[in-house]
Order: sequence, then structure tokens, then C-alpha cells
Amino acid sequence: MTSVTGPPEQMVAVREDLTPMMSQYLALCEQYEESLVLFQVGDFYEAFCDAAEAVARICEITLTKREDSTGTYAMSGIPIDNAASYVERLLDAGYRVAIADQVEDAEEASGLVDRAVTQIITPGTIVDDELLSAGTTNYVASVARDGDTFSLAAVDVSTGECLVTSAKLDRVVEELERVAPAELLFGPDVDASEFDLDTVAGDAMVTDFDADAFGHDAARETLSGYVPSPEAVVANDAELSACGGLLAYAEYTQGGDRLDYVSRVTRYDPRESLRLDSTALRSLELFETRGASSGHALVDVLDETSCALGRRELTGWLRRPLVDRERIEARHDAVAEFAEHALVREAVRELLTDVYDVERLIARVSRGRANARDLRSLKTTLDVVPEVKSELADVECAKLRDLHGTLDELADVRDLIDRAIATDPPIEITEGGVVREGFDDELDDLRATEREGREWVADLEASEKERTGIDSLDVGHNQVHGYYIEVTNPNLDKVPDDYQRRQTLKNSERFYTPELKQREDEIFGAAERADKLEYELFTEVRSTIAAESERVQALAAALAELDVLATLAAVAVDNDYVRPEFHEEGERGIDIDGGRHPVVERTQSNFVPNDTRLGGDDGSIAIITGPNMSGKSTYMRQVALVVVLAQMGSFVPADSAHLPLVDRVFTRVGASDDIAGGQSTFMREMAELTDILHGATEDSLVLLDEVGRGTSTADGQAIARATTEFVDDEVGAYTLFATHYHELTAVADERDGVFNLHFTATRTGDDVTFLHRVERGASSSSYGVEVARMAGVPERVVTRSQELVDADGADVSDSPSAGEYRSNGRREPTQTTLTNGAGAVETETGESTSSTDSTNSTTERDDALAAVASELDAVDIAQTTPLEALTRLNDLKRLLEEDDGR
Repeated sequence: MTSVTGPPEQMVAVREDLTPMMSQYLALCEQYEESLVLFQVGDFYEAFCDAAEAVARICEITLTKREDSTGTYAMSGIPIDNAASYVERLLDAGYRVAIADQVEDAEEASGLVDRAVTQIITPGTIVDDELLSAGTTNYVASVARDGDTFSLAAVDVSTGECLVTSAKLDRVVEELERVAPAELLFGPDVDASEFDLDTVAGDAMVTDFDADAFGHDAARETLSGYVPSPEAVVANDAELSACGGLLAYAEYTQGGDRLDYVSRVTRYDPRESLRLDSTALRSLELFETRGASSGHALVDVLDETSCALGRRELTGWLRRPLVDRERIEARHDAVAEFAEHALVREAVRELLTDVYDVERLIARVSRGRANARDLRSLKTTLDVVPEVKSELADVECAKLRDLHGTLDELADVRDLIDRAIATDPPIEITEGGVVREGFDDELDDLRATEREGREWVADLEASEKERTGIDSLDVGHNQVHGYYIEVTNPNLDKVPDDYQRRQTLKNSERFYTPELKQREDEIFGAAERADKLEYELFTEVRSTIAAESERVQALAAALAELDVLATLAAVAVDNDYVRPEFHEEGERGIDIDGGRHPVVERTQSNFVPNDTRLGGDDGSIAIITGPNMSGKSTYMRQVALVVVLAQMGSFVPADSAHLPLVDRVFTRVGASDDIAGGQSTFMREMAELTDILHGATEDSLVLLDEVGRGTSTADGQAIARATTEFVDDEVGAYTLFATHYHELTAVADERDGVFNLHFTATRTGDDVTFLHRVERGASSSSYGVEVARMAGVPERVVTRSQELVDADGADVSDSPSAGEYRSNGRREPTQTTLTNGAGAVETETGESTSSTDSTNSTTERDDALAAVASELDAVDIAQTTPLEALTRLNDLKRLLEEDDGR
């Protein structure tokens, strides 16, 4: 509660003297003290006092005032018919908005019109299409706990989808990152400090809700309203608490009633999908790019869906690729059949363009918020279903046959809408014109009476002109006086005796006749009764359709899946994707011929495909060297994206692909400082590395890019090598390790499970051409100086850099004397010295020492190195955790530093 939310202090001070309307406003502010209350007054939603000032500032509207005997109150209002855009601004500003509507007709109210909060709008409970992006999910989630078991529940209030799962803390955190809720609740037994909210929640609003709602009995009672037997859906008390508490909150935000359309409370096992944590989602750019100008995300490449249902389903598949071979191959079968039968595929895709977002539509119907146009949109969608079924009549694969059988035409619902709802109805459902003629006899009679009356009035003017001889006579109507006959003053002497005066104007008089009054009463009476009856008929039709919400949702799910399968087939055909094949049980290896990055190839016409052999005879760990800009990161990501695409059910960008079923994709491909969290880039890198080394299995795919940066070269190389050895000895995961530490390539000589790859480049003078092609062996140069020149670094800096490189012998291509490289790309250690002509040795820093001092220093250094070697010999790598390894490395480094200080 703030000065903007909760009861205004100015009103609380004069509570007893407030007018009835302001007392009503104050009571609602007290009841919904965490929300900014928008209070209906006529055609506007009004706010008062500090809330009014906030609304005026945020929504950029005029701040006015209201005065009465108790004082002057700041006031601002937003128009009800355009409220969505203003509410969106308030949500963006971090407020929850309570909508207090008039819940009785002002004309029928005796005294103060009753008002009540009908909806609380929060980022996670938005249901208005104007505030939601088409084809997206918008979850509010909750986390509960029972001992060491954590549970996550998530509901999309706009569609009725409800998910629940449970696992240990780390796995629930991953699932929370995948759900990406717009709003998050914690049960009373959960310590929010255990969660990195910036990572798992991002911009999500964290909401406190009634702790009692998460209690076992209350949660079970709530969940019982959605499933016959809660224990048949949830697996433990944590899931019961999370799901029950969340649904209670959803009900609270939608006016307190049960949400009948939430009929899909589904428990899922996180182990049924490929694990992708937030780091992997970001690094692989599945949904968002890492920079504002970095191009498209993977979903942008795949999303050629025909309707919002398919777009939402596609995102779900990409967020949770499968690990069950049978389910994956069923999708592949369907994609293959659509790919082979272009006429069927394109016909289905064209038909699906007429499908509306019926998941959200049926949710509005169930909440009693759908208008007549919504029902006609549902009918338009149902019209498509028989045609889609006809196109799928001869499909062969089991997946498409099952979907064909699942397509419920809902002929009864379709027929009801067609009979009941006008073809082109108005938006408002209370002003008539929404029910089709012929649907109800009583309504037809009333409309006929109204129509005949208006026709009689339309003919009255001509007949009265003829009867009276007054050519200027005019028959009109207004809201205040009803129908009238107007005669100008010069013609008043011609007015018949049966004319009765109704209104006097400056230059004319208005009259009515008994027959006109009778017709007016008939017209208005019939119109009023017809409007009321029509509204009742519409709500009955809407309720009848709401009762079929489960059938509509099942149809929506089938149409969504068809859209995704047809879309994946179209993408495969248009971009030359191939069907991936999975190894039989017991076989290993990622074998890709001509693999491509699905996003990068869209932007580069000369994209260079590359093969991948990982996990077979060559080993499971590839050390990748080569210059910056050569394509190392793109190559690693494309391998991961091929795996993700294959397991979501898509074909893949390659000439061929034989793959294992991967259980998790890990990425350590760049980090940034976490200043607020007190972590440097290196610390974050080490934290990510720790997660990988503890969590990866032999069935995981691991991408490591430049592990060991952010510290000294010696430390970085040691960490990189120790990591490689640990993965080879203890994990066995499919690993791509890109590095500029050329010394790391020596591991390939020592271990059968490690091999070298490099990206090729050619040099002509000072110019370097990156070929973007991966080949066996290690790179002979990083071409760092050349890249600096290409980037536009001042020539003086470039020239001096090359001099230092040549002097140090770091680049063998320009310094043959620096030593020979072995076949794996690692240079044999040599010592290069430059004498200064005075019997002294010039070191790399340019300082001179005598030969004797140099000899003594070398002896002492050798002793220190021997001590370090002895310490390393005593280390049992197999029994050393990554954290212990880092600690031991730090101790050894300190030992060398102490030796240097002697």
C-alpha cells in the first residue's frame, strides 16, 4: 500500500461526512488496498486524491478536482471505451489496477448506483486482447514448498491453460525460467531469497497473496472446483499448494468466481523435455537476440504460422523440446508427409489463416465478456474445420490421422451461432441488432411492431402535408420529446384541431396527435422490450456455448498442432532442411553433414556449411581454435540449434544429421558483469562452469567458449585444461570448447576422447581472409593483430603490436624462430632472448639483468616450479570438485608469486 494505492488519507480524515459515492470509493480502496482503484462514474473511470495525480501524470491526462462539503479532492478520469491503452500505462508503471464497475442500471437504481470491483488487472492476469500480443502466453506463476520438494504452477488466465510440476529447487528454477511468468507468487513456506529474481523473474511483478490460500485444505477446496479429484492431478502437497493457491489468486483477480474455462489443469514431468536453462535460452537466442541490432531469433525464422493458436504452440514446442524418441519421430513423420504433399500442406495453411484465437475467445465467452462479434468469429473458425478435415482425409502417418480424428466440427455450436447471431452484429450487445431474425418469434413480433411503427411515422409527413396543406410541415424526433410535427409560425392558422402542442420554439411550434402518441408508445415500448429480450437471448446463447468450452479448447489444440506441423514442413521445404535420424539405443555421436546456422544463413548469402563429428571414434570433446570472426561461436551454436530443432520435431538445416537424444544443452558462451549482484564477469563465468560440471551427463551437449578469461593467462589456461580433463574423465558429454589458449590443444595428444578442430584463414600481406570452414587440427594463429587492423585500430598501435608479437614469438606464421608447431597446432616451448650487446639479457618488458642474476633467478624459479609440480602430482583429479580445483590453483599461484617476491 502506498499513497497512490489504499485509502486516501484525506478521505479517511472525514470518513463520517463523506458523500455516499465518495464513501463507496473509500470502502473499495480499503478493500483493495494493494491496487489503484478506477471507479466508474458515468462514461469514465475516475481516481481521486494521490491516485488521481498518479493517473494524470502517467496517462498524460488533465488533472481536475471535485468539491463538496467535506473538501476539495484531486480527480482524473479515463474514458471507459478507451480504457485499455491507459490501463497498459499504469501496468507498465508497476501498478495493479482494480476496475470498479457500476453493477446495476443507473436508471433502475434507487439512490446510489451500486459498484463493485469486477476485475483486478495485473501483468500476469491480463485478459484484454488489446493488452496482449497475439499468439503469446501470459502466465502468472506460483512456487510452493514441502520439505525439499518445490512445486511450480502456472496459469494463463487469458486462455485457461494451467500447468503444475515439482522437483528439487534447481530444476524448478529452470522451469520457472522457461515459463517466464509476467507475475510471480511465493507460497508462505518459500523463502524468496533462495531465488535469483532478476534471472528467474526478470521484469515479472512479485505479488503477495493470502497465505491461507496455499494451505492444504483451502488449496484442495479451490482445486476441487477445477478437477473432480485433485489427487489424480497433483503428485504431492507442494503441487496441491502451488496450484490451489494460484487458482485462488486468479479467481480473486477476475471478480471472485470460479474460472470455468480453466479445464486443462495438467501435471507435467520436467524430465520429459530437453533441459534448457535461462543461460542456454539467451545464448542460443531462441526467443530474443542478445543485442538490439543483432538480427532475428530462432523463433522468428520458424514462425510462419497461419494463426495465433499455431504461433503460441510453436513457442511452446521450442521452449520444451522432447526427449522421447517416439513422440519426436511422430512429429517428424507428420512434417515429412506435409513436406512431400505440397498441395495438402498449402491448402491446410491457407484454411488456417481464417482461424481466430479461439482459446482466448472461449475464455471471454466463459467469463461472460464476449460480444456478438466474438461469437461470429468462433463460427468463422468452425466453418473451416470441415474443410480442413476434408484435406486430411487421405493422410497416412499416425500423427496426422489422430489429429484428423480429433477435429471436432462442433456442428451444434456452429449451427446455434449461425441461427442466433446476426451476420454483421454491432459491438454493443445491449442496444439491439445482435440476434438474427427468425431465431425467436417474440423478438420478431416486437421488431415487426417497431418497424411498422417507424414506417407509419415515415409516411406521416407526406400524408399530413396533404391533409393540412402546409408544405413546410416536418415530422421529427428527439430523445427528450419523442416524435413531433413541427409547423412554422406563419402556418399556425392551418393547424388542425387534433394537433396538441408539445413544444414552443422561436419560429415554430411542435405538436403531436393522439395517433402519433399511440404509435410512439408502441415503437418505444416494442424497442425497449426487444432490446431487453435480445440481450437475454444473447446471454443464453453465450452461456450455452460456454458450456462447450472443453470441446472448443480441444479443437483449438488440434488446430494449433496442425498449424505448427504444416509450418515446420513449409520452413523445411523453403530452406532445404532435412529430416534428422536418431541413433539406435547404445549408439553415440553427433554426426552432421553440411550443418548450417538457421538464423545466420538467412542473412548471409555465402554462408559456409560445416560438418560435425562428435562423440564417435574421434572423441567427445572438440577443442576449437582459430581467429576471432572466423565463425567458432556460430559453429558451436548451430550444432546446438540442430539438436534443439530435431528434438522439438523440426527438420534441420543440414545435408544429413544422425543424432543422439540429448538430455540437456549447456552453454558457457560469454557473460557480463553483475554489478548489482556483486559478481564480476569471471565470477559469473565460474558459476556457470560450476553448474555445467555438476549437472552435465554423458548425454548432454556442452558449449564452452573461452573458459578462463578474466584472470591471468596462467590461471585461465590451467582452468581450461582442468575443465577439459574433468569433462573427459568424469562427465563424457558431447563438448565443443572454443579457445584462444593454443596450449590447450596439447590435450588432444594425451587423451583419446579429445581432438582438435580449427577454423581456416588465409593471409596475403597484411590482409586476412576468413574462410569460415572448420577442419581437423589446431590453428597456427589467432590473427589478433590483423583483426585489430580490420577493425580500424590506429596503424601505430597495429604496427607496435606486431613488433611485440614478433619479439615474443607468439605467432609462428611471422616468427619461424619461435618454435615449430606439432600437428595438433601446439608450439614446442622455446625461449627467445634479445641481447643488448653488453652481456645482459633483455627481458620481454625491456628491463636488463646480468647473466649471473638471470641464472640465479632461473634456478630459484625452477625450484618453485618443481614444488608446484610436486603439489600437482599429489592431486587426485577424479576426487577433486571444481571448487576445490580452483582453490588449489589459487594456492599454487600464490606459491609462485611468493617465489617471485624473494
